[in-house]
Amino acid sequence: MTTPKPWLPLAAALVSVCLWSAAFVGIRAAGRAFSPGALALGRLTMGSLLLGAVVLARGWIRPTRRELALLFLAGLTWFGLYNVGLNEAERRVDAGTASMLVMIAPIVVVALAAVFLKERFTKNLLIGGAVAFSGVVLIGFATSTGTATLTGVVLCLAVAVASAIGLVAQKPVLGRLSALQVTWTCCAVGALVCLPYAPVLARELRSAPTTAITWLVFLGVFPTSVAFTTWAYALARGTAGRVVAIAYLVPPVTIAMSWLILGEVPGLVAVTGGALCFAGVYITRRP
Repeated sequence: MTTPKPWLPLAAALVSVCLWSAAFVGIRAAGRAFSPGALALGRLTMGSLLLGAVVLARGWIRPTRRELALLFLAGLTWFGLYNVGLNEAERRVDAGTASMLVMIAPIVVVALAAVFLKERFTKNLLIGGAVAFSGVVLIGFATSTGTATLTGVVLCLAVAVASAIGLVAQKPVLGRLSALQVTWTCCAVGALVCLPYAPVLARELRSAPTTAITWLVFLGVFPTSVAFTTWAYALARGTAGRVVAIAYLVPPVTIAMSWLILGEVPGLVAVTGGALCFAGVYITRRP
């Protein structure tokens, strides 16, 4: 039996970070043709079907009642409510403000993990988290346009808490079930939660341009199916606090992608914020 390579969980988490960074672009592009609920249902349905086919081919373990309850909670909060809420929030809040608000999620995860998972705070985790979050704040100020409604702010805070609850709920289940099965179950629950939007999705699919449908497929395959599975793989092999700290890399990676793909050159303040994010994550990863 081969021993898993120690760098694999970190590599898996970085794959998730890159794909979730690309998702912000995809949500904005697809959101021109699809409403928030329909977009969430479309990508979650796509993810459920794709992951379900793989799970059926590889086999699955029957979860206990407690595991089912935790998976339902994770699917409801992190997959269902988070996706609908984030899609709606991106229509009301500019990208800079949204990045600052959504990135309180790692802070909430650390607090919840200490209470429910009995994970202890470490000096590096607290210092690194503070440094990384200060970088997110700098990026937020640099990219903010000042167009944020109160409803949008509340939605950003709500989705941050929802994702934190879902992540902490997933962690105990990953000790026995595979990352693939856990992600598929949560994705299926999220799709069921969004099922009331099915008539809207069917109507919007008929009138949506090919580019918007392509973005919808992209969101379902990569930021949903692949990214949530690689994230669950990393979460199963590390503490919730240390793994979620890697999410602080999403804002600087998004800026880098905008620079390379869209030609949007970041300002000095944003670059400084990105450097702080990388420095903070490095500190949290130190033993």
